[in-house]
Amino acid sequence: MNLRAKQTTVRKPVEVKGVGLFTGRPVTVCLKPAPADTGIVFVRTDLAGSPRIPAGSGYLGSVERRTALKANEAEVHTVEHVLACATGLGIDNMIVEMSEGELPVGDGSALTFATPLSEAGLTTLDRYRRYFRLTTPVAVEDGRARIEVTPGAAPELTIHYTLDYEGPPLGRQQVSFRVTPEVFLKEIAPARTFCLETEAAAMQARGLGVGASYDNTLVIGANGPIGNAYRFADEPARHKVLDLMGDLALLGRSLLGDVRAARSGHALNARLVEALSRNMGDKDQQADLVKLDIRDIMQILPHRYPFLLVDRVIELEDGVRAVGIKNVSMNEHFFQGHFPGRPIMPGVLQIEAMAQLSCVLLRGRLQGTNQLAVLMGLDDVVFRRQVVPGDQLVLEAVAVRIKSRAGQVKCRATVDGQLAAEAVIKFMLVDFDEPVRSNGGAPAGSAAGKGD
Repeated sequence: MNLRAKQTTVRKPVEVKGVGLFTGRPVTVCLKPAPADTGIVFVRTDLAGSPRIPAGSGYLGSVERRTALKANEAEVHTVEHVLACATGLGIDNMIVEMSEGELPVGDGSALTFATPLSEAGLTTLDRYRRYFRLTTPVAVEDGRARIEVTPGAAPELTIHYTLDYEGPPLGRQQVSFRVTPEVFLKEIAPARTFCLETEAAAMQARGLGVGASYDNTLVIGANGPIGNAYRFADEPARHKVLDLMGDLALLGRSLLGDVRAARSGHALNARLVEALSRNMGDKDQQADLVKLDIRDIMQILPHRYPFLLVDRVIELEDGVRAVGIKNVSMNEHFFQGHFPGRPIMPGVLQIEAMAQLSCVLLRGRLQGTNQLAVLMGLDDVVFRRQVVPGDQLVLEAVAVRIKSRAGQVKCRATVDGQLAAEAVIKFMLVDFDEPVRSNGGAPAGSAAGKGD
């Protein structure tokens, strides 16, 4: 798997119509492109204000035999198949507009969404995909049902599932998949939802499954599916993998690891997602990325107060991408003279902050040398909004081209997700006769403040 892959979204809108499995009500769904870092967001267009419900573990609702999300009073049900398509096809961002509260069941498989989505194709966005790679195992269990996720030998997602009804008509089934878009479309997406004939009767007695039929649900009797036929001999186990993939999409990141599940369903899947989210939140992990506090930054940059403009680095992949934070305070020295009656952070200092982060991006190249990254030019400089005291400036630097003596870095700064400034920074790596050292004694460099 390419850990430097960019985020994606669907290339063009896709419309799907049908009826809900549990409600039986007709629904029209429009799957639309979305900007980077949007994630998968459901929109109830039939409700006042068209409320949005993000696909995240914090929005999980409690329902039976399906996955539901809730934000305030708005709910969406049976979201697992379209979310499985997001995991399986590698769709990071998408708006899912719904004219009703439950997604259509189609033929009971994820092909209802996977086929039109794959035909529409994907568009690559200018932000890196976010991953979550485990470092220690995470497991949840309920009686004999269990799911465990362990760090995989390779940076990929593999899923192993054991279905065990301990006797006919289903018995024991085992499947294993290394998840790729090709494997998902051919081996997982076609697997349809199922239930035993006795379970179907019990659900109907309780008023559940109003939209179910022998055409969209494998109702399994003593001799196999009633009024239907298996697409795979182990189709029920494959469908369990499909549901698990949909529920894992609620992490909001691409999971890398080895998933082993036995006898589990949506309820235990939800517990797994919550456990993984806690693990992810505590460590804020991202594959192959490191983080730097102010002491680490001072080992890299020669700047000191009042000219050190990066407070923290929250993501760093050496030579590829860095994300940093600048907390803008009224105590900044420049506010004493720059519009003190209405303080605004100077645009040139926003550029300087991005340039300093660009130097951090080159940490691996500069450490152990007497080189400095010297600012040589700026292209495509744009300022979009004012930055004022109390704002947190999120800085991003992405390497465009790095050579032995020169390079380009594309930078942007945002506040609350809104673009504040962006620029392409050109620099040259310059040798000095004597190493320039920081207070900690390590060689350091700067992408700005020299040569201009």
